[in-house]
Parts: sequence; C-alpha cells; structure tokens
Amino acid sequence: MAWRRPSWFAVSWAALKNWTPTAEIRNVRARWLKPSLVEVFFLAVILAAFGRPQSWQSLISDGDCGWHIRTGDLILKMGAVPHADPFSFSRAGQPWFAWEWLSEVIFSLLHRWGGLPAIAGFTVVLLCFTAALLLAWLLRRGVGLWIGAAVSFAVISASTIHYLARPHIFSLLFTTLALWLVDEDRRRPSRRIWMLVPLSALWANLHGGFIALDIILGLLFAAAAWDRCWPLVRRYGTLTTLCSAATLINPYGWRLHQHIVSYLGSSWILDNVQEFQSPRIRSESMIVFAALLLIGAALSSRAIARHDWFEAALVLAWGFAALRSARHVPLYALAAAPLIATECAALWARSAEGRSRGSPITIFWQLAQDLGCSRHFGVWTPLFAALGLWLVLPRTAIADFPSAGFPVDAVARHADLLRSARVLTSDQWADYLIYHSYPSQRVFFDGRSDFYGIEIGHDYQSLLSVSPNWRKALDRYEFSVALLPMDWPLGAVLEHDPKWKVVEREPKFLLLVRAPQS
Repeated sequence: MAWRRPSWFAVSWAALKNWTPTAEIRNVRARWLKPSLVEVFFLAVILAAFGRPQSWQSLISDGDCGWHIRTGDLILKMGAVPHADPFSFSRAGQPWFAWEWLSEVIFSLLHRWGGLPAIAGFTVVLLCFTAALLLAWLLRRGVGLWIGAAVSFAVISASTIHYLARPHIFSLLFTTLALWLVDEDRRRPSRRIWMLVPLSALWANLHGGFIALDIILGLLFAAAAWDRCWPLVRRYGTLTTLCSAATLINPYGWRLHQHIVSYLGSSWILDNVQEFQSPRIRSESMIVFAALLLIGAALSSRAIARHDWFEAALVLAWGFAALRSARHVPLYALAAAPLIATECAALWARSAEGRSRGSPITIFWQLAQDLGCSRHFGVWTPLFAALGLWLVLPRTAIADFPSAGFPVDAVARHADLLRSARVLTSDQWADYLIYHSYPSQRVFFDGRSDFYGIEIGHDYQSLLSVSPNWRKALDRYEFSVALLPMDWPLGAVLEHDPKWKVVEREPKFLLLVRAPQS
C-alpha cells in the first residue's frame, strides 16, 4: 500500500497527547492559580475599611452622587452628552459641561441594575483595588511586605476624606497606575509607558482629575531638562505632548480644558467650596496626612541629595497642593508613598546588614523581602472582590441616601408640595431633590459649583448667612418653598416672617411655604 503523509490534525493531536508541561510552565500556572499576598491584602482592606454599615452610608453621604446618576440617565436617554443645563430654574438652558459624562453613564447603569448598593459596591471595589495596586507597586520597589503594607494603610487612612461615590474615584486609580508606569520607566525604560496615551483619553472623559497627569509628566520633563539628559527630554516631551493631545478626545474638545482652568482658578469656588479649603488637622485621617506630609517633606531632601529631582519635586508640589486644598490630600499621599516606603526600607536594610543572620531585625527583613515577591493579580482578584462584598454588604439594603444627612422622610411626605415648586434649600439637599424628583423638580443651586458662577454663588451665600442683600435675593428668584437645614440662620428669620408659613419643623430641618398674597 502506498505511503501517505499524516494529516496536520493527526500530527498535532499526537503531539498534544504526548505533551507534558515544563517545570517553568507548571510554576507559572501554580503562581497564577494561587492567591498572592496583594490579593489577600485587597480582601483585607474591603473587610477592614467597609465592614461596618456606617462605612457604606458614608460613601453616599455626598449629594453630588445624586445629580451624577441623573446626568447619566439623561445621557443614556438622549444618546448624547448635554451641552445645556437641565436641572435648575436659576440658569435653565445655559451652557453646561457634563465633564464627567462617562463616569455618570457608569453610575447610571449601575443604578439601573442594583440601585445605590450597586454604586456603593463598585466604589468599594475600585477604592480597595487602588490600595492593592499601591501595595503591589511598593513591593515592586523592594520595600518588603511590612513597610509596604504599613505605608499603604497610612495612604488609605489619609485618603478616606474622599472615600465617596463620586467620579474622582477613577482619578485615584489612574493616578496610582500613572505614577507606577512613570516610576518603572525611570528605572527600566520600556514601551509600557506609552499606555499613558490611551489612558489619558479615557481619563479625560471620566473625571477632570486628568490634569494631575499633565502635572506629573510636566515635572518629569522638567527634571530631565534640568539634568540635560536630552534622550529623556525627547522621550518625555513626546509623551507629554501625546498625552495632552489625547485628552482632547472628549465631547467638548479644548473647551473642556479651558473650563477646568477657569474652574480651578475661580476665587469664589476656592473661598466657599469646602473641599477646596485647606485641610483641618483634627480627625484621625488628617493627623495621618500631617504625619505623611512632614515625613515626605523631610525625606525629599534625601531625594535632592541624590539628584532625584523628579521625586523631590513630585512630593513637594503635591504637598503644597494638599495644604491649599483638601481634595488633593489623597494625591499627595499617593505621590509621597514610594519615597517614604523606600527610605524606610533602606534604613531597615542598613540596620540588617550589620547584624547576624539570626538577629530578629535581619530575620524579619528577609521575611519581608520573601513575602514581598507575592504581588501579582490573578483569578483570585475578582473572586475576592465578590467574597468581600458578600461579607460586608449591609443586610439592610441602602434604599436611599442616609437620613442623617438628607431630609429623606420629609421629601417623601411632601412630594406633592415640593414637586414643581421653586425650592430654596442647601446645595447638598438640592442634589438629593434632583436625584429624587427630576425631571419634575428644578433647583436653585446644587453641587455643580462650576456651573452657577459668582453672581448666583453670592446670592446663595447671602441667603445661607442672612447677609444684608438676602431679601432681594429671596424675591429675585421667586421662591415658593423653603426646605432649610436647622443650622441656617435664615430659618429662624422666615419662621417669624408673616409672608411665610411653617409646614413642618423637625430637629434637622424647617419646611416653609410662602403665604399667598392678598
């Protein structure tokens, strides 16, 4: 019988049956199937930081989440990003930038799927994954498990000031990733640094914090120019240019950048919006921030001594920004973490070198280094996320915003009164009215402080504090209902004004209606 060449399938099948994985492949497979210590840390942060129901309530303690959800609903309904205001009666139809539109779409989809618990759960996973990413980065720098975990927990503590279900959670994640990529490229240049270009485009559509990347890359370029390292000047100059150009890929183009610059430079916002105020060093998280600030500022001198201009400038620049504005505290903590961890690890390593192998300092240092090699993310990351949420998710569902901070019951009881009325209330409660009653409800002044401008902002402040022009502002906007927090002095004034009638008075709020004119 004539010989025939075996088919390709037969040869491949025979080779597959006789194939056995090499030791290297078996090691890789075992590594990715076994949870790393970074993944265990990820689960531990979920359990530790969000194991109490109060932690979940605090995630949605900021009313801005409400109008972000409704903006996402509007975008999904229209199939386009809005360019005019849909939420207010004071500036109805005026030009408006929904500059976090992609985050708002994500929030809207999550809300449709699982309500506020879905948004809160997503926020928990993203924040805790950012913390795990930071630990993996520090371990990559060789600081060891003990120092890496301690510094990571310190960063978490300092950052809790902004652990809120708002679009800035994406900036915390992307800042960590960007700093890691830059750090890796400074040590071992690779093509991975160019991942920052598409990351910039995505970031610009999620949150205005993409400006942080421009600052980081600007400092990187300036440090290379200061050292007169022209190959790095060309490399990082090109990177900065491409990343900046990528941020123009958004629905508003260059006008988004113009708007953000004017927003950050607004004197009214800097003077009146709380998160733009300097941090108050009173709470536990702010004491941790103060410690990180002092340590980072002190250690930056060591970076300068070894001519690491970028790391020193990064820490000092974000430290100054954090002192001016509390919203920059988490960004400073992320920027300072590698310098603090590396210097502490170097101190420990020098101490261990002069001791015997059996000394506790040497043993724990070596153990920290060995455990620090377990830093990958694999199949256990999503499994631990699901397990962590299942363990810590409050058994009583988060059906609404926390009643401790919002007039939840009052809005439900007086829905017919509030609907379609011109309501005077706080910006936070106006956010809640948008969430609860849009599109029938329009508000005077809500959390979009970049939109209302100085004139309406001053009117809002005059009503809040009963300044000399408060009555003119009250008449100008023709308010028919006032839902006022009890700490507003205006409530005590209107309560005794014959033009206003008290509907309900509670320890937390005062509800009044304007009496009909005779």
